[in-house]
Amino acid sequence: MLRQHQTTLHVDTRGRGLAEITRPVSEWVAQSGLREGLLTLFVRHTSASLVIQENADPDVRGDLDRFFARLVPDGDPLFRHQDEGPDDMPAHVRAALTAVQLSIPLTHGRLALGTWQGIYLWEHRTRPHRREVVAHLLGEPGPA
Repeated sequence: MLRQHQTTLHVDTRGRGLAEITRPVSEWVAQSGLREGLLTLFVRHTSASLVIQENADPDVRGDLDRFFARLVPDGDPLFRHQDEGPDDMPAHVRAALTAVQLSIPLTHGRLALGTWQGIYLWEHRTRPHRREVVAHLLGEPGPA
């Protein structure tokens, strides 16, 4: 019999960069008691995104930040929307180029992530924010 669980995780960011959320997501999934299913994560913002990325070498996260800084620079004169500063529209473009939703299978009560994969909230604004990630889990419980 399928069951559902839903929660909202709050993530305090330090400003632009990747904040790993694998542990709180995994702990919430473990508490659900579900064994097989599908987790959907959704970030409720237009200037942040979600990615699955390597969690072993921090250089990967730095390289991603540097690549996006080159691809979508702050203060680019192309952008008219600057209501909250020169990083405003670049943050929206960065979010549009990545994802605001992830789906991760649940297998044997655990997220089916690869060995070096972690779940990250990617803050695209330069100043700290409190972000919301809605987690929805649909699946079947283990044996009673």
